[in-house]
This record gives sequence, structure tokens and C-alpha cells, in this order.
Amino acid sequence: MKVLVFGATGMVGQGVLRECLIDPSVERVVTVGRRPTDDKHPKLGELVYPDLSTLAPLEPQLGGFDACFFTLGVSALGMSESAYTRR
Repeated sequence: MKVLVFGATGMVGQGVLRECLIDPSVERVVTVGRRPTDDKHPKLGELVYPDLSTLAPLEPQLGGFDACFFTLGVSALGMSESAYTRR
């Protein structure tokens, strides 16, 4: 199984990534995020893209996966509604 994980550096995404990497039925995990995970694993590939408001440049690399986890987000703590909505 090949898995795509958006937002693997956040609290939920880190857990999803960890479980995917230890699962023997998962042969490949590719993360998509604004910054690298800093994890090193033979099954892990990373697509770092600072502006995830458009994924068009990454589109050719986003096909062929069996599962996708979308854990991308930001914390609303201390953030105005307009700033949170923009993200």
C-alpha cells in the first residue's frame, strides 16, 4: 500500500506518519507539507512546498496512492479569525 500524508509535522500528522511507517502493509509513505518532517526512514518520501494554497506544481507527483490522510492545518490559538480563515 502507498500512502500520502498532508501535514505530517503537526500533532495528528506525526501520529499518522508514525503508524504508517511501522505498518508492514505500507510499502511507501509520501508526505506533503510546508516544511520537512526531519524523519529518516527507507519508506519515507517528502514533498516540501511552502505555499499549499495551490498544489498544481505538485500534481504529477500526487497520483498512484492507495490512501490519503489530510491532517494539514494550523492552531487557532492566539490567531484572529481573519488570519485563521486565510490559512
